[in-house]
Amino acid sequence: MTDPRHARDTDNGRYYQDPAGGPDLVSVTNVLGTSVNKAALMPWAVKVTVEWILDNRMEVARRAITGRTELTKQIKKIHRDARDNAADLGDRIHKAAEQRVLGSPIANDPEVAPYLAQFDRWVASWGVSFGTDVYATEITVMHRRLGYAGTADLMIWLPTGPGGRRELWLIDYKTSATRPAKSVYPENTQQLAALRYAETVLLPDDTDAPMPKIQRAGVLNLRAKSHALVEMPAGRDAHRAFRGALANALWHHAAPSTYPALLAPGQTAKPARRTTRKAA
Repeated sequence: MTDPRHARDTDNGRYYQDPAGGPDLVSVTNVLGTSVNKAALMPWAVKVTVEWILDNRMEVARRAITGRTELTKQIKKIHRDARDNAADLGDRIHKAAEQRVLGSPIANDPEVAPYLAQFDRWVASWGVSFGTDVYATEITVMHRRLGYAGTADLMIWLPTGPGGRRELWLIDYKTSATRPAKSVYPENTQQLAALRYAETVLLPDDTDAPMPKIQRAGVLNLRAKSHALVEMPAGRDAHRAFRGALANALWHHAAPSTYPALLAPGQTAKPARRTTRKAA
């Protein structure tokens, strides 16, 4: 996950601070992370963990006898480490793509290089000129009335209209080391719709500008050896679905984690146990 300037992490996930001084706005990805069931995550976590155990079976057998507790801790975090490493690589790829668009220096990163090469191939195949075709890159969009914000990876003019007429696309980069380049998730459509129908964009000086009229939206899947631009039907129906997910996420974020127990007639609540702090 990238790190936009006004985004901050909270106990309830990522929120955006509004430079205009209004209430914080929940991020689009936070909404979908809270409200959309990621059914593939558990089988993936099991697969990653089992593969590690099989690859290290001799060490596992030895430590199961001599250091079971620490071994258990390590095994339990294998899938989290794999997830975090993939997210970190995705962030670096996003950053490199942004720097390419802006013409900024790009750090030498062997892991990122093949993905960036696929981005360059996509740019070349469409004959993109960054100076004339890019409307915005990594720009924050806000919908203050509904209470959400997000970051658009790329707004770009592509010759996809009748007779090669240019149309303004909203594109989100997706990276993976294992998924096919043409594969997408249904929630990608909701994410793009949420960004597409935001009310304003936040300019570099923190002033507002109207959200441009997006004509088409898609996911640019970047892989180490391939790439694909997949158009997504991010229309008003997808935005209505996102608004349902938004209401659900905000409810969960506001709900208390504990409630008082109901006592039977004649019962009284036990006084809270008092603890004393030991002197240092």
